[in-house]
Parts: sequence; structure tokens; C-alpha cells
Amino acid sequence: MPKAAQPRPALRRNQACRTCRKRKLKCDAARPHCGTCVKQWQATISVPAPVGYAHPTEPQCSYDPVEGLTLAPDTDPIEKIKQLEDQICESTHGLYDKQGGNRSASPGAGGSDEGGITLPRASLAMSLIAPGSDDGDSSSPDVNGGKKGGDSDPFMDLLFSGWNPDLPDPARLNIYIDVFFKNDPCGSRVLHKPSFLAAMKLSPKDPSFPHSSILHAICASASRWYPQDVITLPDSTRRDQFAEFHASKTRQYIDKTMASGEDIFSVMQACILLSWYFYQEGRWVEVWIFAGFQTRVAVPLRLNYPGTFSTHGNNSPGAFLAPPKDLRDLESRRRTWWMTILFDRIASVGGWIHAVDERDLGTELPLRTEDFESEAHVPSNPQDLSTLDVYTRHPPQYTDSFLLLIKSVMMFGKVTDFNVRGNLRAPTPPSKSQNPFLLEGFKELDKLVCDDFLARLPPIFRNNSGITETPEGATLDTDLYMVHIIPHAATITLHNPYIDFADNNNVSMSRCVNSAKEILKAFYRLSQDSLDVTKLHPFVTICWYLAAVVLVQLCKHYIESGDQERESRIWGEINVLRFAMLEYGSRSPIGTRQERLLQGLMREIVRMTAQKHPLEVNVPLYPFSHRSLFQKDDNGQQHHQVPMDTGAPLPNGQQMFHHPSGSERTLSPPNNQMSGLNPNMNHSHNGQPGGTWSMRDITASPNIDMLNGSSSYMGNGM
Repeated sequence: MPKAAQPRPALRRNQACRTCRKRKLKCDAARPHCGTCVKQWQATISVPAPVGYAHPTEPQCSYDPVEGLTLAPDTDPIEKIKQLEDQICESTHGLYDKQGGNRSASPGAGGSDEGGITLPRASLAMSLIAPGSDDGDSSSPDVNGGKKGGDSDPFMDLLFSGWNPDLPDPARLNIYIDVFFKNDPCGSRVLHKPSFLAAMKLSPKDPSFPHSSILHAICASASRWYPQDVITLPDSTRRDQFAEFHASKTRQYIDKTMASGEDIFSVMQACILLSWYFYQEGRWVEVWIFAGFQTRVAVPLRLNYPGTFSTHGNNSPGAFLAPPKDLRDLESRRRTWWMTILFDRIASVGGWIHAVDERDLGTELPLRTEDFESEAHVPSNPQDLSTLDVYTRHPPQYTDSFLLLIKSVMMFGKVTDFNVRGNLRAPTPPSKSQNPFLLEGFKELDKLVCDDFLARLPPIFRNNSGITETPEGATLDTDLYMVHIIPHAATITLHNPYIDFADNNNVSMSRCVNSAKEILKAFYRLSQDSLDVTKLHPFVTICWYLAAVVLVQLCKHYIESGDQERESRIWGEINVLRFAMLEYGSRSPIGTRQERLLQGLMREIVRMTAQKHPLEVNVPLYPFSHRSLFQKDDNGQQHHQVPMDTGAPLPNGQQMFHHPSGSERTLSPPNNQMSGLNPNMNHSHNGQPGGTWSMRDITASPNIDMLNGSSSYMGNGM
């Protein structure tokens, strides 16, 4: 044979192998092999056959073509599985649509992949299976809508009743709703609780049944107190998959409604609930976007008009909303509007312009919460923001903690407006050398924020800081608590650019230091009664941060002046506020994120200080404890009472301690993750063990008197 013809058999084998691979077929032993079937056969015969069994004498090819049969086309198994799942979903929706679906069914339904509906349906079906049932039958309804054997499938029963399959089952959803109304201090204000709970007992097909977008938003918000499927990402941030799913579902309804206008007011309320959820999570980009989005949606609804409705103006035929049908509807619209405006004001405290100017807010203030929930026939509130004395006169029949919270936040908004407009065209930023009282409008705003607002509260609210002692224990009115500290946060925001610690007579310095002291004292009162700080309004973390900003500047002044004793005490007060943020962060990430922001501000004083471990100072094991966070044993060795993490504390790393009163306190360890901070925190400072002052000691220390602006404070180089 010519030499050129010798490679031909191998060539034919290679071609056959390529054909075999292309067809994804195995070949028999008589044909050129691609290797797959041979390797399997060799692996089989390499092991001795059991008694009574003989190995095959040649490879067994299970996919050989058969004469007369057409080869199947190439099919990806994963794609095939997906096609089958889609067919199942379409069949399920066909049954569901024939029975008449919920008016607020998921916008992703109907066989579309957009809604991500497969996983929630499977979860819902499994949650309804009775314990001990046969898995082979329970999760697979037959085409007739029932289980094999003729038993009713609870999942299909829910579908036939009109239940949205993307929601948890009714029993579990009622738990989330109960948790939401008991704990949420923000978005729950827009809902009329009695009628909402009554509507939940109706058929899902009833037009009065709550809209699914609101129910999804409630699930997301309630997850803060009833967490589900929480995971920690590589960057140490946490994600609650349950909350994320329901937040995404709420967004789908928002997108659908913005395109069609369907159920616009209900979806508007759901948008508010979702916005506050993002705020509690410290998701600042989404917070800012939703703050503007809500107001742009609410304005065409004419919610900013008196009575939340207008038939004239701008050549418009009216509004998307019909006139309020009753007093409950009217008040719900008012509260929806004001919670939107509050969110806009709170999101703008960083010094950004508001989405709606105060002059464009014509809606009267809402009624008291008790009148709203009882549906009492009370005339509309005579006050709105155009009322001259709205911040200093509070009619008793139109005043409660929530109304005072609205006024305090709107007053803070006036400070933001002053700062933004004053800096907009100023050639240079504010200077501590200038006298701010010479600026137009500053003196009047200072008088309102620093004096008049708190001084003119009705006595029943002025003498109650939000904490009430009862025979059953202390109770917390989170709205009233915020009313007492927001003016101090506004004072700091107004005066902070003009602080000059070198001038003993600097008014801005004394104003800010006094306000920081008042915010700190309010936290002490909260801790003294072992109340849960995580139930507070999330804006409290911003107030703590603003107070800490002043204390950081004061600490820097003491470092530069060499006053180590006062510096050490200020470090303790800074750490108390850090501790408060971290404790709040165990429930709501906004606390942890504000503490991280504070750490960035502290880098300079950490480098400057002579303290060996400044972040240890005065961090108590629990409020009013005389034990420190770092204790020495009988041999003089120091031990950590709380494990230290290298990253920011997260809920999955929190520690539970029993308070002497019997209550449990959730404490997060202090965070020492930042460039320039001492990672080793096992030593004493100034000859004393770290954190030897307790919170009680701080409250009673001379430093508090110093913060009051006494002569000893003012005469010490301040």
C-alpha cells in the first residue's frame, strides 16, 4: 500500500468520531469509537463481577441509532426542564384565570418570566402541606386541581379563592401584618388599621380586599422584626431574601401602575411603605430616588391641595383621583401626603433641596391618630404650613405625638432650606469667623429651633420625653421621643458651620454642645429603663450622628489643648453614641452604616490622641452597668466580654445579655474596622482599665455640667 494511503483508516475513524460527537451518539464496538462507551465499559470490567453475574463482552451503547428511526434533535436538558416548568405554570394560571383571579394579582403572572413566580408558588404550596404527608403526592396537583386520591390541595384551593400565589399563605401573612402594625414607626401611619384588618377577612376577590402591592410592602417591612432567609454577602452586608423578593414585587406593581394608572392610590401607599423600608435599610441611593419619585407621583394626584382634591388650576381637568368618598378616605389621603413630605424632608438632611417647596404645601395637617382610627366626625384641622404660628400653637383637639413629629420634621426642613439657599450663590462656604446672626432670617430661625418650639409645647407633651413609667414597666412613645431630640439635631445643623472653639463667647459653639448633650441625655433615659432602641424611628440614628459630630470636634479641641481628662470623658460619650448606632444596627442596617460614617470622621482624632485605645472608653456591657466591656480577672488579666469582629457588627453576630431587670438586651460589639484605629484593644489607658466609667458614671460626671455651658467650661480655653 502506498505510504500516502496508510493514514486513511485513522482519518476515517477521526471523521466517525467527529460525527459521533456531533450527533451525541455512542457507537458500538464494531465501529470506530469516540471513547465514551469504551471508557465506561473498561471501568465496568476492571472490577470483578459478582457471583452469578457476567460483565458484557463489549461496550453497550444506549444511544445507537435504530434502523428506520429519525434521530432526535440536539436538546439542552436544562432548557427542556425550563420548558416543562413553563408549561406547568401556564396550566396553573389557566385554572386560576378560569376561577377569576384577584384584582391585584401579580403583574408578573400569565406565564411570563418577568415576575419570577415559580419559586414563591413552590414555597407557598410546600408551606400548606400538612406534616407527615406524602411528598410524592402533596406538591404535585393533578390537572383537575386536586391531589391524587381525590383529596383537596390547599394550594389550589387558595388559587381558586383568588389568593395571590406570590404572597405567603393567609396565616403567615397575618403574622407579618401583626408584626408590622406593632413595630413599624413609619409607613404604618398611612393605613387605617381597623378597616385594613377587617378587609383582610374578606375574599381576595372582593374589591375592598387590600391591594397586593401593599401586602408585599408590609412583608418587606415586617422582615426587620420577623427575619426570613437572611444571608451575609462577601462584603459583610446582609440581605434578607424574603424581604428582597417582596420589595421587588412591590416595585413591579409600581412600574405597572405608573404605565397604566391602575389602582394608583393603593400603589402610592405601597410605594411609601417600600420607601421607608429602604430608609431603614440605609440604602441611600434608593432612598433619594424614591423620595423624589413619591412627590412627583403625589402632585398630579392633587394631594398637596386643601382637602387633597381640586377641580381647577393649570387648565387640568382635575386629578387622577376622584373626590374623597368619606372622611376615612380623606384622612388616608392626608396622611399619605404628609408621610411623603416627611420622607422627602428626612432624606434631604444632608443639605439637598427638597422635591416640593414648603410654599406649595396646601394640605391641612391630619387629625389625631385616635380620631383617625375611630373615624370620629371631627372637622378638618384648621392648621397648615401657611398658618403663622403653626410651630408654636398646638390646639389640643388637633395635637398628638404624630402631629408634633410632623411639625418638628418640617421645622428641620426649614433649616435645610436656609442652609441650601444660603450656600447656593455664596462665593465662599460659611466661616466660623463670621457672625451668622447677621444673615437674613437666621435670628428668627434660631429662636424657633433653639427656644420656642420646645418651650411652647403643651405641658402634657413638654414634660414627657416619650418615656412613661407604668406599673407594668416603662413604655415608649417613639414619636414624642423624636419630638424632643429633633430640634437639637436641627440646632446642630444650623450652627455647626459657625462653631469656633477658640472663642469662649461663640454662641454657635455653646448651642451645638448643649444640643449634643441633650441628645446624649435622651439616650441615657432610654437606656435606664431598658427600652428597646431598635423600636425608635430610624431618623434617630441621624440625630445621634449629628451629636457625635459635635463631640468629635470638641474632642479634637481637648487633644490640641492637652486636657487629657476631659478628652477621655468625651471619648466615652462618643463611644456611647457609637454603641447606640451599633445596637440599632442589629435590627436596621442604617445604624451600622451611620456608625461607619462616623468612624471616617474620627480618623483624625484617632491619629492625634494620646489615648492608647480610645474606642474602648466607656462602652458598657449593658446600660447603667458598673462592669466594663473589658474586665480584669483576679490575676489582672483582661478579658473581652463581647467578641470583637474585624468588620462591622451584623445581626448574625449579635450577643444576647440578660439585664438585671430580667429583660434581654441585644448588644452589638464596637466596631474597630478602620484605617488608623488600634486593632489591639486589650490594654488600659491612663492607668485604668478600658471602659471603667459606666453610663451612670458618665451621666453624673462633671463633664455633663461642663456641657451645660457653665463658667468652668467656658473658662477652660473654650
